[in-house]
Amino acid sequence: MAIPLPELQRREEAVVVSTTTVKPRHPFGGLSEVSEEKSPILIFLLFHKAVRNELDALHRLALAFATGNSVDIQSLFQRYGFFRSIYKQHSVAEDEVIFPALDIRVKNVAKTYSLEHKGESNLFDHLFELLNSYMEDDETFPKELASCTGALRTSISQHMAKEEEQVFPLLIEKFSLEEQASLVWQFLCSIPVNMVAEFLPWLSSFLSPDEYQDMQKCLSKIVPEEKLLQQVIFTWMEGRNGADLLGKCQLDSADGIIQSLDGRTCPCELSKTGKRKCLEPDSNLSEMDGTHPINEILLWHNAIKRELNEIAEEARKIQLSGDFINLSVFNERLQFIAEVCIFHSIAEDKVIFPAVDEELSFTQEHAEEESQFNDFRCLIESIQNEGAASTSAAEFYSKLCEHADQIMETILTHFHNEEVQVLPIARKNFSFKRQRELLYQSLCVMPLRLIERVLPWLVGSLTDNEARSFLKNMQLAAPATDTALMTLFSGWACKGRNQGMCLSPNGNGCCVKRFTDIEEDFVQSCCACTSSFCMNETCPLIHGDEVKRPVKRNISDSCKTDNNLSDVGSADRPIDTIFKFHKAISKDLEYLDVESGKLGDCDETFLRQFIGRFHLLWGLYRAHSNAEDDIVFPALESKETLHNVSHSYTLDHKQEEKLFEDINNVLSELSHLHESSTRGHAATDISIELSDACDGDCLRKYNELATKLQGMCKSIRVTLDHHIFREELELWPLFGKYFSVEEQDKLVGRIIGTTGAEVLQSMLPWVTSALTQEEQNKMMDTWKQATKNTMFNEWLNECWKNPSESPLKNEMSETGISLKDNDFQDSLEQCDQMFKPGWKDIFRMNQNELESEIRKVYRDSTLDPRRKAYLVQNLLTSRWIAAQQKLPQAASTEECRGEDVLGCSPSFRDPEKQIFGCEHYKRNCKLRAACCGKLFTCRFCHDNVSDHSMDRKATLEMMCMSCLKIQPVGPICVTPSCNGLSMAKYFCTICKFFDDERNVYHCPFCNLCRVGKGLGIDFFHCMTCNCCLGTKLVNHKCLEKSLETNCPICCDFLFTSSATVRALPCGHYMHSACFQAYTCSHYTCPLCSKSLGDMAVYFGMLDALLAAEELPEEFRDRYQDILCNDCDRKGTARFHWLYHKCEYCGSYNTRVIKTQMPTPDCSSAQ
Repeated sequence: MAIPLPELQRREEAVVVSTTTVKPRHPFGGLSEVSEEKSPILIFLLFHKAVRNELDALHRLALAFATGNSVDIQSLFQRYGFFRSIYKQHSVAEDEVIFPALDIRVKNVAKTYSLEHKGESNLFDHLFELLNSYMEDDETFPKELASCTGALRTSISQHMAKEEEQVFPLLIEKFSLEEQASLVWQFLCSIPVNMVAEFLPWLSSFLSPDEYQDMQKCLSKIVPEEKLLQQVIFTWMEGRNGADLLGKCQLDSADGIIQSLDGRTCPCELSKTGKRKCLEPDSNLSEMDGTHPINEILLWHNAIKRELNEIAEEARKIQLSGDFINLSVFNERLQFIAEVCIFHSIAEDKVIFPAVDEELSFTQEHAEEESQFNDFRCLIESIQNEGAASTSAAEFYSKLCEHADQIMETILTHFHNEEVQVLPIARKNFSFKRQRELLYQSLCVMPLRLIERVLPWLVGSLTDNEARSFLKNMQLAAPATDTALMTLFSGWACKGRNQGMCLSPNGNGCCVKRFTDIEEDFVQSCCACTSSFCMNETCPLIHGDEVKRPVKRNISDSCKTDNNLSDVGSADRPIDTIFKFHKAISKDLEYLDVESGKLGDCDETFLRQFIGRFHLLWGLYRAHSNAEDDIVFPALESKETLHNVSHSYTLDHKQEEKLFEDINNVLSELSHLHESSTRGHAATDISIELSDACDGDCLRKYNELATKLQGMCKSIRVTLDHHIFREELELWPLFGKYFSVEEQDKLVGRIIGTTGAEVLQSMLPWVTSALTQEEQNKMMDTWKQATKNTMFNEWLNECWKNPSESPLKNEMSETGISLKDNDFQDSLEQCDQMFKPGWKDIFRMNQNELESEIRKVYRDSTLDPRRKAYLVQNLLTSRWIAAQQKLPQAASTEECRGEDVLGCSPSFRDPEKQIFGCEHYKRNCKLRAACCGKLFTCRFCHDNVSDHSMDRKATLEMMCMSCLKIQPVGPICVTPSCNGLSMAKYFCTICKFFDDERNVYHCPFCNLCRVGKGLGIDFFHCMTCNCCLGTKLVNHKCLEKSLETNCPICCDFLFTSSATVRALPCGHYMHSACFQAYTCSHYTCPLCSKSLGDMAVYFGMLDALLAAEELPEEFRDRYQDILCNDCDRKGTARFHWLYHKCEYCGSYNTRVIKTQMPTPDCSSAQ
């Protein structure tokens, strides 16, 4: 096997970078500032700068083209093609070198960025499909090109920003300077030679003079201290003519003597041993013997076939011996020949076949070979993972031979077809010069690291004449600018001769320092921690079980498919509810993308609807992202093996929020222009088009904004679609692997529990409009399972049965989402068939109907016994309540008819300032009780003077205390004289609750109004406890339906209490006022007897008291069996009348079980 490229030999004065000075968000500060300490990794930031500049330029040109400006379209297309090639090779090099190395040191980071590379590749494919379909008379093409370019620009810019914020700091932190330099060098060596020659000059063109100098300094420390290698790299970077460079560029040798390339003498001539010969081939060898240079393809074919034959033979030997020892060596050999075959195929596809015949293609055969090599590699890895003790070892060995024979058969067939179909055409149509050029271009398709291995391997399999001819043809084909590169190639080729024969015509081929020597120098100069950091055919950090990537094309990164998207649909999981949101998000993104193209010529109604739909999507996506950042991602990170897995997606959310803000700003400006133009219309002519109403500048600006907005909508659609895809591919399968169904249910409950009623009212129709009936039912089943202990069903039915009273109907109509297209209401009714009677229903019931409803409650298997008892008790007493209210109801009806309703007068919270309300609430209206028909400011005012309770949710009418007119309950007074007077700052359509002073929100799970800013802000709803808790109590102790009980002190029902409730450490609850009074004399829970707080100080006082106290003689040897109320463990304690300390937790919150007369030590003597 050939010797691989060396690691960077480090000078003694190598600089060191302090990781604390790295500022990824300001990338160029670390490279442009005058400093002796530079990180080699930061050289990637210069590439990012070049990419951003190129993307900005392409986007500007595309926008100019879309807005009617003159653009050289052919030049633009060529620029697109070059940028695609540059960025693709950069991405592949990262996937092959940087990310695998990072994954060894920091898990769960690199995969996300590799997935993003695939998404970017798809964007490029879509863009070039569009470019290939270009026709001059296509009016939609320019705007579509601008949109696609903008989407590509947004995607790549966000990807690079995330790398600078997450990946680069990790590389600097986890890798030494030598390792960083080695990674960068391997990165360069993994890019095809022809691309590096274009990449470095292109990169240099975007750098300032200071940045260019920094780039040179970094490269001087990254490139190994081999003169030819450095000359090749700096020649490419400077983009100068090779002949001029040879005359001007001089390099310092190791001993300080300056020598030029032309003055070098071949070491073969200076060798003291005299064993090596410098054989100079005839310059006209090919022309004289009539041999076509293109026939060298046969040399490649023969070498590959010979290698595959040996691999197949080795596979049979392994099968016969059953020896696992050489399997790793066998795998390395297979990966090498696989990479040779793949790049040979790439060279044919990109160089040979297009030149010979554009219609000629072996793409299918090449893809089949890639697949077979990948399957072979996966088989070997599975054998290594299973081990020799595997019961299926014999089957593995049989498959090993079968795969080797299959690959050999495929390659032979492929090569035969090429030799019959391609070579005769090339010999006939191309001159010798052109044939050499094609062969040389094919060689340069390989990366530097592979060429360094391939040339000795190939030349070593040739005869002397074949080797001389091969080298001569390569030298004749190389352009003058590649003189140093050609010398380097010649030196590598000479290493393949068994006799040590120098094939260079000038003897310069052997002046390349042997890479084994460079590697030895590097190992000696580097610290012990990096001595093993040597370069093989793949990333040097990948050893053992790590996945290797031997090929450059679309071969799977790994044979393991733990995180497969197909697992998502294999079984219904609670967490899959998130997919329903993803589907709705994708639907709205499609709407924004498609409809944004109509904004250039639209009316006000369409623009308002578009803006409403956008704001709905923005708000709901923000709620979705916050739920993931606050609940879902921390749950993933809590698993030790999943650290860092979600950080990239959190960064995505920040970038996506910025995209929404940018679109909102453009929409605001667009709306302002539209309003300005419509004001100029004649009042009677509302059908005048926008182009007739504004001047040329206004129209031009409007069209530019509309075009820009279309591109931004395209960008956000692509960005979010890729984000969702990666999430479902990478993150969601982890829940099935690491989380039980119960844990997933709890996560879903926490997500829903931080979602306010207003958001849910908008979210549910929005989501269900994108789902099928079956998907709706599954989603609602999951939600109801997560909220089974709450009043969510009740809230859901009340919201749907009263759509006109909630903002849901208006909001959905404004955004253009139709509720007629889905069966959301039917699904709700199917999920909850139990009749829940109100006051009016009870009034109409007779005894038989009541008994029927009671039987329905008893037959309902979904209700727990406590709930059944509660409902039955209320139904039994409802008949008596209805009878008691019969006469007052009739009286109230008569009063209403006479417009003399009791209480029809204003009440004041502050009579002096004439502020309406009562002692309980500040509000501008009174409620008319449905039970007795009387007017009261609030339900407490009603209950204080009545022998029954008021059901405020049954309230249908109110009286404005300003105009004293009775009207349907609502947020404002509908009387014209009041001019839309607000009844209160807060109004709840479900609870019929008004409050003009405090922050109030409606909890859809309590189905009550609570004091606070809202769910997800300062409160969340615990689905187990069925109560709203402060966000600081996320990690509280849960007790099922713990709030649906009476206060243990005052016996008031806690769930509907308006007084502040306090959560106890044990999971029970009591009123805060009751807690204050109770803890003046007690420190244990009245229900479970556990301590109410940290009693360490109090227990310390008891320790001091007992230490100072001396018991009578007759009690000193006595012990008592005790049970600790805090830790629930039994133990023993010395006798005392009051205080007994737990020997496990040190608590004095104990109780005596039994008193022992003797000491434990004397028990055996009895």
